[in-house]
Amino acid sequence: MTGTDSPVLRVAGRPVGRYVTRPELPARLSPRPYLHPVTTLAGTAVTESGPADHLHHLGVGVAVPDVEGHNFWGGRTFVRDRGPTELDNHGTQRHLAFQLRDPDGFVEELRWVAGGTELLRERRTVAATELTATAWALDFTFSLTNATRDPVTIGSPATNGRPGAAYGGFFWRARKESAAPDVFTADRKGEQEVHGRTADWLALVGGTWSLVFAGATARTRRDPWFVRTEEYPGVGSSLAHDERLAVAPGDTLVRRIVTVVADGRLGTDDAATLVRKAVGP
Repeated sequence: MTGTDSPVLRVAGRPVGRYVTRPELPARLSPRPYLHPVTTLAGTAVTESGPADHLHHLGVGVAVPDVEGHNFWGGRTFVRDRGPTELDNHGTQRHLAFQLRDPDGFVEELRWVAGGTELLRERRTVAATELTATAWALDFTFSLTNATRDPVTIGSPATNGRPGAAYGGFFWRARKESAAPDVFTADRKGEQEVHGRTADWLALVGGTWSLVFAGATARTRRDPWFVRTEEYPGVGSSLAHDERLAVAPGDTLVRRIVTVVADGRLGTDDAATLVRKAVGP
């Protein structure tokens, strides 16, 4: 990796992602470190940051709309019986230090702060690995530790009364093109069929690129996928799908998602093969 605030992630010497550690953003966008642009090995961008449709979508990172009522997602907050509401409740993820920095990855320490209080301490581990001549894998692990003396609960618009909107956790805002991308799992196809369901892996396929997301631990695979293709292209995990997720003082929740980034349009068999290569059976 090179640079100070925007180190570059490389695979086989080729740049495939830039990591922004200290973005200069308005408070309402919930400033946080993120990867953008992320590209295929051929150089095709597969992320967007600050798009007109959702200014608070920032490439690849971790975003949560409700941590004890504080918004670490950005934009409006969904309030029960009121709907999306502008609130002065935005938090910030603050980069503390890199514990490790190599050309193909890093280990980072972060603080999740809102209202002058540190709610969570995060350790983020990111690694890039070459899979084939046309595909590589982004291994993304985040560990969130309750830094307070009381339980910290994580929610989503779904747990606050908006059905189908259980976003919050790992999130990848993908490249928007003239046509919506295809989305499928091993046995289902289409946004309506895969959104809100669990699956070992999920593929998002655009015009000349493919992304295959896989939960790399048993606990990660129990989180349903949050998927959008028609409104905008994005895939994330749902930490709080049916109910709020509580983290006791000093306890840590860990999630690990490995994403295959490939040139070309993958089918089901090719996607499954690359996931096995990246994650294992």
